[in-house]
Amino acid sequence: MNEKIRQLLDQMSALENDLRREVQEQEANVLYQIKGKKVEFEAAVKQAHRQLKTGFFRWLVTYRPQNLITGPIIYSMIVPLVLLDLCVSFYQLTCFPIYGITKVRRGDYMVFDRQQLDYLNFIEKFHCAYCAYGNGLLAYITEIIGRTEEYFCPIKHARKMLGAHSRYARFLAYGDAEDYEAKLEKFRVGLGNNQLSDDVIHPKK
Repeated sequence: MNEKIRQLLDQMSALENDLRREVQEQEANVLYQIKGKKVEFEAAVKQAHRQLKTGFFRWLVTYRPQNLITGPIIYSMIVPLVLLDLCVSFYQLTCFPIYGITKVRRGDYMVFDRQQLDYLNFIEKFHCAYCAYGNGLLAYITEIIGRTEEYFCPIKHARKMLGAHSRYARFLAYGDAEDYEAKLEKFRVGLGNNQLSDDVIHPKK
């Protein structure tokens, strides 16, 4: 990876972090405040939310029938999701310490705060919890597998790939064989220090 690409990646990462922080701060200033794990709205906002909530029976009558019909299929997916969660978490728990890789924190990916929204009824909150778990789980697993790939084979593919994890952009170029073993070792050391791989391979001067 040349210096120009590395600088662009660093700038993109910094801008994404700034944008995420600014959006969150703006929303918080207007609508809510976060105190620990609790999200607090102003009393007037909470009251307005309660008035907008759709009761269960009205929700049931007006709900799309195709969603109700497919509900059992959607929620049956909790079985493979939980099994996947257990297997990958067990892998990380047992193997990451052996490899010297910093473990991924579940709490960074599993966020359940939609249950504090008063304009959702209990069924809608249940839906939100399911979606938060499913998407959070996949992001959590992607990071675990991404760190594993960085440890064993931090090489880009020759073909363009959609949906690459966040570490992929800093991997070695396809066919870049020069000092491969030495660079691989630096990736592995960086994973133990929980650093981005490129900062280890191409340290800033």
